[in-house]
Amino acid sequence: MSLSGALGFPVGPALWIAAALTLIPLLAAAFFSPVLTGWVEGLPLPMRLACPATLSVPYVLVATSFGVFRWEWFALYALLPVVIAGLLWQAKQADRSHVGNWRDFLVLATLGLAVDLRWFERAWPPHLAIFSKILLLDAGIYGFILLRQFDGVGFDLRLRVRDLTTGLREFGWYAPMAIALGLAMGFLHLHAVWPRLSALVLGYLFTFLFIAVPEELFFRGWLQNLLERRLGRTSALLVTALLFGLSHFNKRAAHFNWRYVVLAVIAGIFYGRAWRRDRRVGASAITHACVDTVWALWLR
Repeated sequence: MSLSGALGFPVGPALWIAAALTLIPLLAAAFFSPVLTGWVEGLPLPMRLACPATLSVPYVLVATSFGVFRWEWFALYALLPVVIAGLLWQAKQADRSHVGNWRDFLVLATLGLAVDLRWFERAWPPHLAIFSKILLLDAGIYGFILLRQFDGVGFDLRLRVRDLTTGLREFGWYAPMAIALGLAMGFLHLHAVWPRLSALVLGYLFTFLFIAVPEELFFRGWLQNLLERRLGRTSALLVTALLFGLSHFNKRAAHFNWRYVVLAVIAGIFYGRAWRRDRRVGASAITHACVDTVWALWLR
């Protein structure tokens, strides 16, 4: 079966190009952040602030290919990243000590609510709304990491052995209590299946890159990082875990999914612990991907 047949929609050159343009900023920042930061700093200020408008190109390619292009959505994807860049540039000037500025929290609230409440998903063809999530993440990466140069984020996917041991340790502590609690609440259900090794590996890698890394960068690298400077380590960990849990209130339910929220809050504590040990997004993303993969394969 072709890829188009497996996915249920046509996969043409425009879609491949759009996917590459969407992933390149994320991966480039994850592996070559110092190089990119130096390149951005070498640009005149107007160009630095205007650069993220290019994030509208994937929308143009996908929407045009599927016949759903709308000028208002194009304007949103062109202008919102520029506004975010402008706000975070102002935050950098106003917050030389990096304790956090109101503009930082405004940007995080906008990005978080846009993804969680699916504000922009209507712009995309069915099954392709993931573009919106990653493009918004790209806008945050450009603003926080390359322009504002916020420290202590730990967005480095050149994984170390310590990232793996930390991530697996936190997963090992979280999994038994989560499974017991989830089964008791009727949220989890055991499935005695064993997928092909290739399916297991591909599923884990997809979860790591497209779910765990974006969410860990947002909640731990940015939000918990900022809150630590205002609230301290323990309070920041708990508040971030609570917000992470609440972000799951509308997942897989038409109403407030309190069972999902409870388990996600507890998970957020262990993800936060994994991140803050060395301030490494890769470590918490390993924990996160393990949890989501096990849940998807054997407990959903």
